[in-house]
Amino acid sequence: MRGVFVVLILAAMLIAYYHHMSNISKGKEDEDVVVETSVVTETLSRNLTTNYPSTPKEVIKYFSDITQCFYNEEYTDDELIKLADQMLLLYDDELVNYQDHDVYIMELKNDIAEYKANNYVISSYAPSASTDVEYFSEDGSEWARIWCMYTIKSGKNYKPIQEVFILRKDDKSHWRIFGWRLVENESS
Repeated sequence: MRGVFVVLILAAMLIAYYHHMSNISKGKEDEDVVVETSVVTETLSRNLTTNYPSTPKEVIKYFSDITQCFYNEEYTDDELIKLADQMLLLYDDELVNYQDHDVYIMELKNDIAEYKANNYVISSYAPSASTDVEYFSEDGSEWARIWCMYTIKSGKNYKPIQEVFILRKDDKSHWRIFGWRLVENESS
C-alpha cells in the first residue's frame, strides 16, 4: 500500500513539473512573437480615409507627428515617400497642386538632409489649445488659424520656434492645411 502511495505522489510531482515547464516554454514562445513597431510604422498606420483628424488641432498634431518622423527617425526611401504622401493628404488641394510631386519629394529630402547635417532634432511640439483656435469665414469658405510651438534641439541647446497654420474646411468638412509661416520673435 505504501509503495502505491509513493508511486502516486511521484507521478503527481512529475505531472506538475511537466506542466510547469511547458508553461515556461510557451511563455518564451509568446515573447518571441512580440513585434516592435517603429514610430514611423505607427505613424503610417493611420488610415486618413476612414480616420481623418476631426479638428484643426488634431490635424496639426498629426502633421507634427509626421514632421518628427521626417527629421528624427530612421526610415527607408519607400517609408519617406509614404510619409510624404500622408502629409499631402493633410494639405488643401491648392497647396498640393502648387508643386509637382517629384519636386516636392526632392526638396523634402534636401531639407531633411540639411536638418540632419546640422544635428537638429524636433524634441517636442505643442499646438494651441482648442479654445485658442481662431475660426473665421472668408470668400465663402470656413477657415481656422492655429499656432504650434516646436522645440528644436541641437546638441545641448534648445530653441523654441512658433509657427502659425491656416486651415480651410473642404467639401467633406475636413480641415486641410492651406499654409503656414514662422512667427517672428516680437522682441526683435
